[in-house]
Amino acid sequence: MGRIKTTYIKRRTKELLKLHGDKFATTFEQNKLSTSQYTKTASKKLRNIVAGYMTRLKRKEQ
Repeated sequence: MGRIKTTYIKRRTKELLKLHGDKFATTFEQNKLSTSQYTKTASKKLRNIVAGYMTRLKRKEQ
């Protein structure tokens, strides 16, 4: 099983995907850097959760 993502995380990630979808990749490390560049997150943990969910969405796209 996995962790359940909150609505805030899903909404923030989908907004980023819509605005800057071509800037994100299928690797977590690259998405972590892109997420910190395009958003102001309150903590490192939230940034990593958003980057992880973005990675999942980008891999699902392919």
